[in-house]
Amino acid sequence: MIVTTTNNIEGHSIREYCGIVFGEVITGVNMFRDIGAGLRDIFGGRSQGYEEELQDARNEALREMCQRAGNLGATAVIGVDIDYEVLGNGGGMLMVSASGTAVITD
Repeated sequence: MIVTTTNNIEGHSIREYCGIVFGEVITGVNMFRDIGAGLRDIFGGRSQGYEEELQDARNEALREMCQRAGNLGATAVIGVDIDYEVLGNGGGMLMVSASGTAVITD
């Protein structure tokens, strides 16, 4: 499945628009990553635990979006947008949503 942020795919023509598709992931960040991130906040540096959690959530949201596009018979998703939100008391939950237009290409 071709996935792109652009509204067209070079070398392909769009034959049919199947609709808007989404992939959403809401995940909690565990206590140990919170502790590590707290220390990074004090002493500086990157939080590898949070970065890995963010990457995993983003990849899962994209996989879910592609699966839904495939269920519609699509061969590509164009105009993809990824959004991030922090949810819950104290911001303990991370939401990643991916959206785009499912299309069938030639």
